[in-house]
Amino acid sequence: MVKHLLSMQDLSPEEIHSLLERASYFKKQRLNRILSDELKGKTIALIFQKPSTRTRVSFETGIHELGGNPLFLNAQELQLSRGETIADTARTLSRYVHGIVARVTSHNYLIELSKHGTIPVINALSPLEHPCQTLADLLTIREHKVKLKGLKLAWVSDGNNVCNSLLLGCTLVGINISAACPKGYEPPPEVVKQAQKNAAKSGAKIEILNDPKKAVTNANVVYSDVWVSMGQKKEAQKRLRAFKEYQINAKLLKLAKGDAIVMHCLPAHRGQEITAEVIDGPRSVVWDQAENRLHVQKAILYTAI
Repeated sequence: MVKHLLSMQDLSPEEIHSLLERASYFKKQRLNRILSDELKGKTIALIFQKPSTRTRVSFETGIHELGGNPLFLNAQELQLSRGETIADTARTLSRYVHGIVARVTSHNYLIELSKHGTIPVINALSPLEHPCQTLADLLTIREHKVKLKGLKLAWVSDGNNVCNSLLLGCTLVGINISAACPKGYEPPPEVVKQAQKNAAKSGAKIEILNDPKKAVTNANVVYSDVWVSMGQKKEAQKRLRAFKEYQINAKLLKLAKGDAIVMHCLPAHRGQEITAEVIDGPRSVVWDQAENRLHVQKAILYTAI
C-alpha cells in the first residue's frame, strides 16, 4: 500500500515519534559528514505552484544528501497548464519517478494526485495543511524541551494551514494547544473537531480563543506566523487591522513560562506579527526550526519512498 503524507492525520502517534527519531539520526549523520544512499537510483518530482525558500531548498538538498535525484517541475511548465487533468499527470509521473513532493494552491490537487498515481505524494504545503512544517516543529520542541506530552503550545496568529497541522499534530502526541485568532479567522471547524478527537485519546487539551494573553499564559512554546500570507494581498489592510493585538512582543512573552521558546515558521515580517527583539532574542528557536525542515523531510522521504 502506498503511504502518502497529505495531512498530519495520516500519521499515528507512533509514526510521528518514529519519524522524529529518524530525523534526529539524519541530523547527527550530517553533523558528522556521513553520506547516505537511501534514495540511490530514485528520482523525486517536486511540483511547486507557489514560491518557496525553505521548502524547496530543504527538499532538494535532502534528496541529494540521500543519494537521490530531485526533479523540480514548475507547474506552469507542465501540461497541466494546457488542460491535462491531474489524474493523467499523476498516472504519467508514476511511470517516471518514485515519489511526488507538491506545494499547491488547492488541497484537492494533492488528493487527486494520490488517488490516481501509484507513488507516494507528500504535501509540501497546501491551503489546508503543512505537515512537513509541523513535524519539524515537533522535532525542535523535543530538542529544547526533551519531552512533548504535557507541554503547552500557544499559537497566536491566523487559523491557517500551519495552525491546522499543529492542532492535529500536537493533539496526536499529547501537547496541549491554545490557538488565539481574531474573530472570523479561527481554524476550520472540521479541523478543530478532529483535533478534539485526537485530544480525547492522547489526554491533550485544546482551546480556540480570541484572547492572545490567555493563550500565552504559562505556555512552554509561543508560536507566531504572518498575518498576510500568499494570495491574501487584496485583504492585507483588513488583516493588519484585525491582527494588530496579536503581535508576539516582549510584553506578551512575559505571560509565558520563564523558559518558554519562541517559534515562527518563516518568512517573518518583523514589526508585524513578531518584533525583531523577540525573533532575534535568546528564546527564539526559529533557525533551529528552519534547519529541522531538512532533517525531517529526509526522514519522510526515507520512510515513504
